[in-house]
Amino acid sequence: MSVENPSVASNTEITKGIVIIGAGLAGWHVIDAIRAKDKDIPITLVTADSGDRYHKPMLTMAISQKKSAADLVRATGIDAAEAANVKLLANTQVTDVDATTQQLQLVSALRSDPVYTNYATVGYDKLVLAMGAHPIFPKSLPEDLVWHVNHIERFSQLQEKLATGKQHVAIVGAGMVGTEVAEDLLKAGHQVTLIDLNDAPLSQMLPTKATARIAKAIESQGIQFLGGYQVSAVTRVNPNDSNDTEKLKVDYAPLSTDADNTDTQPLEPLIVDHVIASTGLTVNEQLPAAAGVEFDRRTGIVVDAPTLRTSTPNIYAIGDCMSIDGVPCRYVAPLRAQAATIADDILGLDHAGYAHKPPMIRLKNKAISVMVTGVPQAAGSWQVKTESDEELVMDLINDSDEVSATVTIKAPVVPKV
Repeated sequence: MSVENPSVASNTEITKGIVIIGAGLAGWHVIDAIRAKDKDIPITLVTADSGDRYHKPMLTMAISQKKSAADLVRATGIDAAEAANVKLLANTQVTDVDATTQQLQLVSALRSDPVYTNYATVGYDKLVLAMGAHPIFPKSLPEDLVWHVNHIERFSQLQEKLATGKQHVAIVGAGMVGTEVAEDLLKAGHQVTLIDLNDAPLSQMLPTKATARIAKAIESQGIQFLGGYQVSAVTRVNPNDSNDTEKLKVDYAPLSTDADNTDTQPLEPLIVDHVIASTGLTVNEQLPAAAGVEFDRRTGIVVDAPTLRTSTPNIYAIGDCMSIDGVPCRYVAPLRAQAATIADDILGLDHAGYAHKPPMIRLKNKAISVMVTGVPQAAGSWQVKTESDEELVMDLINDSDEVSATVTIKAPVVPKV
């Protein structure tokens, strides 16, 4: 094993074999699956960061648990690569993929430093795209002022800022991540405002009857929920005193212009300490375009479901960056099965093929229990199966009169005193 930086190894040709782009959960799962079957085949892991192994879903719970980024790291990239007999190219970006010659163009992720200006190439026999997806920042949410919690490095920086005392945090986007982060910050002692285009959290996934319960539960905790509003700008506020901490102004307006709808009339701008964007994920099209793989801007890299091969020979995709049958695969649970399929296919071993099954989706909030199976979508024929103050169960019925998704919402169990 060795750790290299292509900026040092100028125009160096690395031994061919399997090359994996991305050292998130997906990339490391592929390495684990290959090494379970073959201890010696050359593997090169290329990643724009350090390659440290950590469980990303923990980021939405770690602040209230007072877990630092270091606490979440299970193994450093260097140690993990050594244990797996992998050549790690850390702090390295892939700038081009030549699928004809099967070579990647590499450059140091530290290239802003004049010292790091050289390039390198790496050849591959098989290539696995595991570069994940990155947060969407609408124009109203400037990246230099707004946080995200999609990566441990940014999480660590935010956590350091929040450690100085109680602060007011605005979260834009009330999907699963935004709703989970809102509760986590509240439990850590911060004031939280959650803003969404829809009238309730998880509204793009679940029907109104279900999301209304979620909204009620999070508001009962003390989270301010502003539903039906769109953020139009986030700007700096000059502190009134040199001792003041810099604040941010969040301008927002109602989507509805109905004057009779008093619930969605514009309010005074929010003055907060931090803004977190939780407005969805997208896949960077640069590498898919260079590799010539079939790609959809909305859902990601298209793969053959049984093999997870892309449309370009010898290139696979896994995890957040890929889609199956037009649906992005952005959940952790299927990664092991996906990685096992790729490993068997790359190694030429017989396998039954990957059978994609939508994982159970579980909201991590303690204020309310939300579990979803199947492929939920807010628009559709939802039917109530069970309804009481303690529990709501609804089924989504497809055109064939079959259940395609089920949501179960339960009130939290209050311990007896």
